[in-house]
Parts: sequence; structure tokens; C-alpha cells
Amino acid sequence: MDHLRPSDLAREHGISTQAVRNYERDGFIPLAERTPSGYRTYTEVHATALRAYLALVPAHGHAVSGQIMRSLNAGELDAALTAVDRSHGQLLRDRGTLDAVGQAVEHLTTGPDTAAHAPAGAEPLSVGELAHRLGVTAATLRNWEVAGILAPGREPVTGHRMYGAADIRDAELAHLLRRGGYPLDQIAVVVEQIRTAGGTQALSAALDDWRQRLTARGLSMLHAAARLAQYVALLDSVQTGTS
Repeated sequence: MDHLRPSDLAREHGISTQAVRNYERDGFIPLAERTPSGYRTYTEVHATALRAYLALVPAHGHAVSGQIMRSLNAGELDAALTAVDRSHGQLLRDRGTLDAVGQAVEHLTTGPDTAAHAPAGAEPLSVGELAHRLGVTAATLRNWEVAGILAPGREPVTGHRMYGAADIRDAELAHLLRRGGYPLDQIAVVVEQIRTAGGTQALSAALDDWRQRLTARGLSMLHAAARLAQYVALLDSVQTGTS
């Protein structure tokens, strides 16, 4: 394979040579070969790895993208694919939550009773149960309460927090918007709007914005999958000596 300099990889993506070295250090691309004088040299394997990693970031985020690339570079294909699957699953859950919130908004704005009533039949959850359901910590839920996002009731005897159906809905909405990058004070305003069914325009705008973000992430996943497949195929050809 032809040898490439760090500047060759950096120039393709408009990044610094230090960034390339950092990606190597962190295991996102394989270790570079070295010349007798100690200079790094890269090959098409490294270039393809870098293309894959940089395509993964907008699709899966830095942490998951790094996990995927480190697993591949360690020869752990199943671990890499599992990380990809989990990220796709999170996107699917986000879409489901978004649809549920959208339906709630529609009910609040078009239903005969515009008060924010809790859905019937839902069992109250403890702080631990709700935290587990959302994949957050109990401390996070308490922080949301301090910010005015949640207002759970209390169990009469023990005084423990109990989250009814409306509280669960508010928590699902807060979790969705937090993943969309919204600050707590803005989320508190949006949740209050859905509680009172007044002025839902801001909520609808937030949901439209997050839907666009999910669409963009889904498209990024398609692009990243193609880059990742190219890298996996190249690794396989190098290992089997068919390149």
C-alpha cells in the first residue's frame, strides 16, 4: 500500500495533523507505521478508518463512535456492531417518544377538554422506577424537579415521591428535549405549556426542530454505515491477504 503522511489525512478533512495524531492515540484509527527516523506513515487503511470515524460522529456521537472504532481496530466486530445497534435503537425510541408527545399536543389543542389530564390506567412509579425507565439517575429527576420540570406527588405514609401518568409524560418530554440539547429552563417553560394547554406554539416548534434533528441523524447513519462497511471490508481484505 502507498504510504501517506499525517498531513495527507488531515488535508482531506480540513483538520490538523495534531487531530490525526490524537485520533491515533485514542484508538479511532490504527497505530501508524514508523520510518527509521521515527516519522509516522499511514496507509489507505488509516485513511479509510478516519473517513469512517468522522462519518460516525454526526450519526452516533463522539463516545459511541470511538467505541465502534476501537472495537473494530481490536478485531472485535461483534462489539462494534452491538454499539451500532444500540445507537439505532435509541434513535427508534426517540422517534417513538416524539410521536407520543406530538399526539399529546394534538389532544391538548384539539380535544374537547384542553386540561392536561393524565392518561387513564397508568400506575404511579417511584423515583427509581422512573429513572430506570428513562435510563437516567434519580439525581437527574430530582434536578428536574428543582428546575420546575417535574412536580411529583408524595406517598402519604412514607413521603416518597410518586410519579403519576402526567408526571411520567412530563419526564418523557423533558428527556427527549434534553437529548435535543435544550436547557432546563427552556424545558420547564415547554412542560408548563403542555400542562396548562396554553400557548403550545413554542412546544410545536421545539418538536418540529427535534424531528428535523432526528431525520438528519438518520441520514447521517446511512452515510456512516457506508463508510463503516468500506472500512470493515478493507480490514477483512488486509487480514486475508486479498488487498
